[in-house]
Amino acid sequence: MADERIQRVTMPKWGLSMKTGKIIEWFVAEGDTIAKGDDLADIETEKIAGTLESPREGLLRRIVGETGKDLPVGATLAVVAPAEVPDDEIEAVVAEAMAQLESGALDEGDEVAPSTVEVDGRSISYITLGAGDDGSGGDPVVLVHGFGGDKNSWLFVQQPLSETHTVHALDLPGHGQSGKDVGDGSLDTLADTVLGFLDAVGADRAHLVGHSLGGAVVARVAARSPERVASLGLLAPAGYGSAVDAEYLRGFAAASSRRELKPLLGRLFADESQVTRQLVDDLLRYKRLDGVSEALTTMLGTLLVGDQQAIDLPALLEKVSVPVTVVWGGADRILPVPDGVDLQRVDAGHMLHMEAANDVLRHIQATVS
Repeated sequence: MADERIQRVTMPKWGLSMKTGKIIEWFVAEGDTIAKGDDLADIETEKIAGTLESPREGLLRRIVGETGKDLPVGATLAVVAPAEVPDDEIEAVVAEAMAQLESGALDEGDEVAPSTVEVDGRSISYITLGAGDDGSGGDPVVLVHGFGGDKNSWLFVQQPLSETHTVHALDLPGHGQSGKDVGDGSLDTLADTVLGFLDAVGADRAHLVGHSLGGAVVARVAARSPERVASLGLLAPAGYGSAVDAEYLRGFAAASSRRELKPLLGRLFADESQVTRQLVDDLLRYKRLDGVSEALTTMLGTLLVGDQQAIDLPALLEKVSVPVTVVWGGADRILPVPDGVDLQRVDAGHMLHMEAANDVLRHIQATVS
């Protein structure tokens, strides 16, 4: 029986389709004492790169995961144990991990299939993790993406949150795998979708987390139906001030080729190398679906008046009494950091929940706890 003091750090599962990851760089070395939350390594997936944080504290006895090699989800990357645990016991754990890897037992990761509900005659696709009673005994969390996004944009956030809460990530109308009919595309129509979704999944109340347009949507839900909202997490929400990259919004809605789309996507990140070929391909497939162009064009009318923002978020928040946390990427080029707003700043661009996921996650966890 293995010594219970020996702990493994394994390849995380970021996103529902992730099966493998590649270590780009280790930030720690064998013999280092690590604390929970310390950055251990940069890991690249087919979607995007992220930083692996230590899930535990202790002495790093062995690094098992090789840099530059594709490793399956669940593969042992490192071994943590007190100094008094004998080396031969550590080596036995490493040998077991290598044998498991070579056997191919970890090559097939479990995938969670999306579910669908009907809301106001529209098909709404969503993914639920942590199904059942929340580990906290509290309200579920609902994640709402921004303009042109989908439920997969929460790949670094949903699974960690699901360790303590039931977490739903949905596709708004016109996005992802949901129906492409957006009606008038207004904030009220989108807020109706979120409220209808809460009804459909049996949630009397929920913590709502929204990014960009999704931030304005969940704020509208809280302003209209405060009894349904436990807290708001707003990530670079639309509607603070007038400044916006209108060229990006219109360009994204109109783009129909890789040549047009890729440079636009670069504006979403502080580090443009985050725009992988897979990310561009996924968005091109979405853009070419029937009804998407019309849906996005309709919603431009909700986001823009001329070249300025059309949404007045402070007016919505005046009607909100629940706890509100605002988080913004300091290098956001789509919605610049507003002045005079009480917010948490992270080192990222507009897609802060992908580019600075660990920092954003901490702020969300503090809000929903």
